[in-house]
Amino acid sequence: MIAKMQKLHLAAMLSDKDGILDALQKTRAAEVKKHGEEEGTAIPVKDDAALLLRAAETENALQLLTKAAEDYARDHAAKTDFLKDGFDVSYSGFMQMKEKSGEAEEIIARAKALSEEKAALAAEGYSLAREEKALLPYADIDLPFADAESTKRTGFSLGVIPAAKEEDFQAAIAAAEYVGAAAEYVGAAAEKLGKCETGGVYLIAYLKSEKNKADELLGASCFSAYPYEYGEKGFASAKARYENTVAEISGNKQAQEKNAAEFFALSEKIPFLKTYSDYLSYLLEKENVTDDIRATERVFLLEAYVPEESVSEVKTALVNTTGACYYEFTEPDEEDNPPTLLINNKAVRNFEDITNMYSVPSSREFDPNTVMGFFYSLFMGFIIGDMGYGLIMMLGGGLIWWKNRARESGFKRLSAVFAMGGVFAVVWGVLFNSLLGLQVLPFTVMPDMQKDMWSLAGISVPSVLVISMEIGIAQIFTGYICRAVQCFRRGDVPGGIFDGIVWAFFSLGAFLAVIGFVEESNLPVLKSVGGITAGVSLAIAMLTAGHGQKFFARFTKGFGAAYGVINYASDVLSYARLYGLLLSGAVIANIVSTYAMGFITGGNVIVAVLGVMLMVAGHAFNLAMSLLGAYIHDARLQYVEFFGKFYEGEGELFTPLGSSQKYVYLLPAEAAA
Repeated sequence: MIAKMQKLHLAAMLSDKDGILDALQKTRAAEVKKHGEEEGTAIPVKDDAALLLRAAETENALQLLTKAAEDYARDHAAKTDFLKDGFDVSYSGFMQMKEKSGEAEEIIARAKALSEEKAALAAEGYSLAREEKALLPYADIDLPFADAESTKRTGFSLGVIPAAKEEDFQAAIAAAEYVGAAAEYVGAAAEKLGKCETGGVYLIAYLKSEKNKADELLGASCFSAYPYEYGEKGFASAKARYENTVAEISGNKQAQEKNAAEFFALSEKIPFLKTYSDYLSYLLEKENVTDDIRATERVFLLEAYVPEESVSEVKTALVNTTGACYYEFTEPDEEDNPPTLLINNKAVRNFEDITNMYSVPSSREFDPNTVMGFFYSLFMGFIIGDMGYGLIMMLGGGLIWWKNRARESGFKRLSAVFAMGGVFAVVWGVLFNSLLGLQVLPFTVMPDMQKDMWSLAGISVPSVLVISMEIGIAQIFTGYICRAVQCFRRGDVPGGIFDGIVWAFFSLGAFLAVIGFVEESNLPVLKSVGGITAGVSLAIAMLTAGHGQKFFARFTKGFGAAYGVINYASDVLSYARLYGLLLSGAVIANIVSTYAMGFITGGNVIVAVLGVMLMVAGHAFNLAMSLLGAYIHDARLQYVEFFGKFYEGEGELFTPLGSSQKYVYLLPAEAAA
């Protein structure tokens, strides 16, 4: 059912605004609406810049901490239970976040500092890794840089000659021409100091006067010079620099590990920070209420919708907050559009999300969830139509619901929908005598869905197809009854009779006539009874289609009612999808079970194992596809064929002040510690 709303009108001192809003939030029973213009009032100035900045910084810190915790847990197999959302927070603990803002700011600042340190260490590590790679060929070269210093006439160059060029290079050096006893040379001389993966490490000596020839020789040999200045940073040799770089890399890794550990330790504050984030969201919500109120220099005016059963609670909260407050509750006006609060039992509540996906019911109309939930489960059970699949749905859906019973969530509700559909699937499975596609019972109530045919007005039609269309007519009949109820609730008696009851009798006549036209029913009298009922109902519908309008409008409306029979027939045929989905699932189930049982009973152990695997995989796939088809097509029948008869929708769900939290589950105020 849909809760009846009262409209709260409140006037209080502007200085008490925060306290009053906190009181309303504590009840979680008041949705603030936009106040109309009042002479001498204006919309107060909103100042939320600082809050928005704090909220953004908090979210950024949460992202940093979450990423750091996930990375650390992946590398160290650490537990991260604190990353889960939806944990309980008492109302008093939630509101105490105001006093704990300093602690939150310290965590945010520390997370930012650790993130900056992490980025700096990562950049340093990347730079050191490049340096190590460049120095790797010289890891064992202990030649002092002092021995390679250039003289007045001689230059030196340390570097690597690729292995493929070493032989040619050494031949070129051996052929160099020397002049004079001082062994001065025109070309160059070289000493191989060591080797690396890519070639040999050489110290090249050359006359500065012949530098061009030396460069030409080295270029032809693909010489790669030592990448740094000799003695840079005070190192005596390339080996010393390499060893220092390796040590720095080790120190950098230790620093990064320390940073990650500190980050992970700080990440344990994520639940606290999530609570603080939701508290900031509430403060922003309170600040945004400013757009919906009117105020003078000292007084503010507020309007809100409150469920009728929560009026006394809201009154008590206001009285306990301030004595300088005037309020009254009134019925919403005709031009008002109160939000919708659905109040249903635990079973029906699970179907509310299915209705809301189509459209939220208006607060002034009939709540369709109870009736729709029954037909949705009935149709889902019919489509599955198997005892085994139904039991799996009941157990699986029920287990998921039980594990999530303490929380309201879409996944929990969907699991309950499948569990209830499983109950009907078991019933239909018994009627069809189907257990994983096999007939195991000594009796069968329903016709064979694959073989049995009925003669419908002389035409051979699958028997279960006729049954599925009869089920559809029953739902359409119920839809028109709902239309009548909705009209009667609004005081529209003619509409309830002529637009609801009359068409419901037409549906009843069609239902009986179909049974009469089935030769196997042996009830030919129903052809006459159903035909007369449907014919008289259609005639009344044509004559009264334009009730309350002028003659010409009545005539056109009557013609439209007659033409509507075509649409009615189309709606009934839409329910043939129930038979199609049932048949496809049943055929696949029968094939899987037949082949699997053949393998299992074949006498070969290996083949028997394959049979078990086929049984499990085949039925898992078939059930998954059947559930997907049932969920989609079942919803389509509700939205188009059923809701099309009476449902209006276009409502908005009741969202009381402070009721939406992103991360935490805020306990009711009376449950606060």
